This record gives sequence, C-alpha cells and structure tokens, in this order.
Amino acid sequence: MKNENSAFSRSAEPLLDLTALRADTPGCEAVIHFNNAGAGLMPRPVLQVMLDHLQLEAAIGGYEASAARAAEVADFHASLAELLGTRPGNIAFAASATHAYTKALSAIDFRPGDVILTTRNDFISNQIAFLSLRKRHGVRIVHAPDRPDGSGVDVDAMAALMRAHRPSLVAVTHVPTNSGLVQPVAEIGRHCRELDLLYLVDACQSVGQYPVDVEQIGCDLLTATCRKFLRGPRGSGFLYVSDRALAAGYEPLHIDMHGARWVAPGYYRPVATAARFEEWEFPYATVLGCAAAVRYALRVGLDPVARRTPALAGRLREHLAAVPGVRTLDRGPAPAALVTLAIEGWESEPFKAALDARGINSALSYREFAQFDFADKDVQWCLRLSPHYYNTEDEVDAVAGAVAELARSAR
Repeated sequence: MKNENSAFSRSAEPLLDLTALRADTPGCEAVIHFNNAGAGLMPRPVLQVMLDHLQLEAAIGGYEASAARAAEVADFHASLAELLGTRPGNIAFAASATHAYTKALSAIDFRPGDVILTTRNDFISNQIAFLSLRKRHGVRIVHAPDRPDGSGVDVDAMAALMRAHRPSLVAVTHVPTNSGLVQPVAEIGRHCRELDLLYLVDACQSVGQYPVDVEQIGCDLLTATCRKFLRGPRGSGFLYVSDRALAAGYEPLHIDMHGARWVAPGYYRPVATAARFEEWEFPYATVLGCAAAVRYALRVGLDPVARRTPALAGRLREHLAAVPGVRTLDRGPAPAALVTLAIEGWESEPFKAALDARGINSALSYREFAQFDFADKDVQWCLRLSPHYYNTEDEVDAVAGAVAELARSAR
C-alpha cells in the first residue's frame, strides 16, 4: 500500500482499491468471510488501536490510560455523529445494540393499555422485549401488516394504525437479521413526525452497509452495533437520542453517576446529553476500536460501500437461484447484503459445518428468530450469507459453487 489512504475513495464516482482493503484485513488470508451480518472482519487500524491501548493500560494504569487518550475516546461520539448526521451529544455508547435498545425502552413510561406499534419483521430480541413489557406493564403489541407480496411493511396500513391507536412507541428494524429485506424507515418516520409519535429504529444491519441519516429517517431513537458492517470490535454498540427526546426528558430507568448529577440528598438531575444513557465504566480499548472503525468506514466512503456490498449479494443470489434444491428467501425491490436460503435434504448444523470445513464463514437463522417471516416462508431454518465490500467476486462464485455442490450431494 503506497500510503495509508490508498484504499479509500476520493472522487465523485469512487472505485474501491480491493487489494489495499484486503491487505488491511488480516482475516482475508484465512477464510472467505460471508458472516459480516454477524461480525465483520476488523481492519488492522482497528486492531492496532485496541492493542495499543491495552498495552498503555498495562504500563501506566487503566484510569491514567483513559485520561491520556481522552481526545481519542471523545472521537467515539464525534465519529458516529459524523456518520449519522447528528451531534456528538446525541450519541451514547452501549455494550451492544440490545443493551442500547433496552436502555431506550426503559426510558418510556409505559402504562397498561399503551400500544407498541411494530412490524412482523422486527428483530427477535426486540420482539421478546415487547412481550416482556406486555407481561410486566400490560402494553399491547400491534404488528402492522406486510404488503401482499411480502416485500416489507405496508406503510399506508401502518400509518392508519398510528392514527387509530396513537401508540406510545413506533418501532421498526431497518434491515431484519433473518433476511435481506430493507424497510422504508424514512417513509415511516414522516408519518411519525406528522402525528408526533415516538419512533425507535433498529439499524444494526444497515449502519456501515448504507448511509444512515437520522434526520432523514426522522427517528427519535436509533440503535446499532459496531461489530457488523462497521467492522468494529464485539461488545460494543450505540444509541442515538434526538434533541426532541432529550428535551422531553427521556432518561433510562437505571441511571448512574455518569448520566446524572446528585445535586441534593433527595434529588438528581440527568445530564443534558445522551450521556444520560451511558454508564460510568467504559471498556476503553473497545471504545477506541469503535471510533477507529467508524473513521475507517468514513474514509472508505459509505456511498461506494452501499453500491458494492448489495451488488455482491445480488451476484450470489443470481448464482443460487439456478441451483436445484436451493430456495433464496429474500424479498423486496432492493435487498441488502444478507442472502438467506433454504436447502433441501440438509439439516442446519451439518450444512454449516460442511461450509466451515471449506473455509467459508456463514450463519444460521431458525424459526424462533423470525416467527412471522419464517412461517410465511414455510421454513424451519435458513443459511445466511452476508458479504461485504472487501469480499471479491471470485469469493462470491466460490461460495455459490460450494453451496451448489453440497445441495447436489443431498439429492
């Protein structure tokens, strides 16, 4: 690599330097990694900044190391704010996307009979959280219907349900984990703004794969992880909180000394920013790794990533569509880079193990992950393959060939 930026796009119609990007990605030497929807391969700069900080902690102490790296730590909030089109004060670190999501839910004062309006394709942990709120607080869960062709939520029907129920929360997963479906979150957000409804978006599978602009979406709250298409470390995520939500006084149920000030023996005051949703203790090496991952994504450029990554998935779907015994399951006019398929004659674990043996990373989804979606598709499990921009067309073809070979062996 001629210089540290040679992998990154600079022109109006950028081309990614795959050679440089793959040189930045040690995992490319060992595996064909098609599990980016689970955890992307970390680039070298992310790994290095984390190792450097751990070494600093060992050398001078944990508190002292975080103080020495205060500016870099603050870049976690600044880099994500740049990525999402907001301000650093609207970003909170979380240990995972689910941690961020439950923190957001805990800020809502649900009462018996309150409605949560969601979709039939919301993430499993979100759906379980809604059911838990129903058990504990007596809320009602209303699922907006999909369009007749199954290509995502029927926004008009969802808007009608908003007007009929005046929900306490509208919650949508942008790209569900169990398929390549992309939900029209900005269109839904316009209806929420018109009706002054609280709007929560799970962007776990879209941040790092597509440009995501919180103002354009119109959400009050947005959660995501750093380990997937952002290519950051595991054990990290974030919560975006809008100015509107902060001004309205939303705060987590369990708030600590980082998120509030104990101003009198019987009174505390939450801080003005989204830091009210954070805890005092941070895994600082992880935070620094996340900041480095976001900066890396920004230098690569989300526009070229958003073109290349789904295109690789489209190439894979085209290959697999011609394979007897393989049924691709993704719907919608422009699917994301999550390719899901059912394979005749195989059980889930043996099929994945056969791909593992060929050096191909993949993931499995089960009926319990997507009760509505998989019931509609009449499957008990599916294989999920999720390429990213640093994967190659040759790798796509190799993965398709391996799936075809295994599918033929069962016939």
